[in-house]
Amino acid sequence: MNAPVTDMPILLLAAGRSSRMRGIDKLLQEVEGKPLIRRQADIARAVTSGAVIVALPEAPHPRYDALAGAEVVMLPVPEATEGMNASLRTGIAALPPDADAAMLLLCDLPELTQADLAQIAMAHDPDSDTRIWRGTTQDGRPGHPIVFSAKLFDLFRTLTGDGGGREVVKAAGAHVVHIPLPGNRARLDLDTPEDWADWRAARGLS
Repeated sequence: MNAPVTDMPILLLAAGRSSRMRGIDKLLQEVEGKPLIRRQADIARAVTSGAVIVALPEAPHPRYDALAGAEVVMLPVPEATEGMNASLRTGIAALPPDADAAMLLLCDLPELTQADLAQIAMAHDPDSDTRIWRGTTQDGRPGHPIVFSAKLFDLFRTLTGDGGGREVVKAAGAHVVHIPLPGNRARLDLDTPEDWADWRAARGLS
């Protein structure tokens, strides 16, 4: 892997229940020879020399085993069942106090690459009036990863429910830069066993 391009902390959201997978954990599905959660942690680690924080359900949970040996902070989210905003509150609170921005990454996007994360990280300009730098699909639909300026961090601490930070994006108004990534990988998540089967079949995987 190439050297890190940033020291920006990266927060991975991995505390969800995979409720549509009918008892299968989608973050433990194998992608490129690794559990998906470990793959995402590894590409994040390769992009930054800063903290990589993974928001997780409370232990014990198999996702901790999948991350064993990874150079990440495993962060339990006691209120994870509330929804994604609990992970955002907990994760933002765990960031280094001197961080001027942080990258937010959903763990269930199996086609995102190290280069995609690096592209969004390098777009960050702390001297601009931009507050959010966001990856999109090739045709412009907003997705992940997203870099948030520290000027927005206080808003995350007030979030409740399962909005996934949409309130913070709305508050940024026009101060958002969209960065197209190839294809659909900024948004491609696989939420059901059928989704996974179709995805593997399309790629000739067993």
